[in-house]
Amino acid sequence: MQLAIFDLDNTLIGGDSDHAWGEFLVERECVDGERFRSENDRFYRDYQQGALDIFAYLSFALEPLAQLSRGQLQNLQHEFMQEVIGGIWLPHAETLIQRHREAGHHIMIITATNRFVVEPIVARLGVDTLLATEPEEVDGKFTGQVAGQPCFQEGKVLRLQQWLNAYPQYAKGQKWFYSDSINDLPLLKQVEFPVAVDPDNRLREEALTRGWKVISLRGDYEDFASAMDW
Repeated sequence: MQLAIFDLDNTLIGGDSDHAWGEFLVERECVDGERFRSENDRFYRDYQQGALDIFAYLSFALEPLAQLSRGQLQNLQHEFMQEVIGGIWLPHAETLIQRHREAGHHIMIITATNRFVVEPIVARLGVDTLLATEPEEVDGKFTGQVAGQPCFQEGKVLRLQQWLNAYPQYAKGQKWFYSDSINDLPLLKQVEFPVAVDPDNRLREEALTRGWKVISLRGDYEDFASAMDW
């Protein structure tokens, strides 16, 4: 059985949901605005440079989940989907996912962003499986800590392998992986069909050197059509 794997941020959506969630919390005055925005931007720059300390970032990014009530979080989550994610939605991404689905492929999103932020996005995309960074919960409350291995860089390879161990029918099938980020190089190197999607400069260079397909889900249809040539 074949597996179509997608990164989420800046791949299937036209922005970074993790960073945007932080900005949204600042705008809603749910966090210390000046400090939080500064740190959120600093961590995002580290991520873009491939130099993010994932555990330091998660200690920062998951803190608001522990500070806000479930009711507050659910209301914020709903507003975030409508006001932020709706504005960076990419119809071509939905078309690409549907093409893989019609081919009988299992659809997976694998993302470093935490499950609370991305689960509604993934539900809207109608994906079969989500592998995300897991925020720790105790007695139904977020602790502000991460549970298990973050789904980031080599951690994506590990988390995928754990999933394949649980679902061995997919282990020997062909696999696609679509991503925009140099942080996903470890997993891109593991699959039969790596695809760079609107890639950052470092990933674009790697993709061209290695002969990987480079596509866009943001431009005209002609720019996108080659994504489905497989």
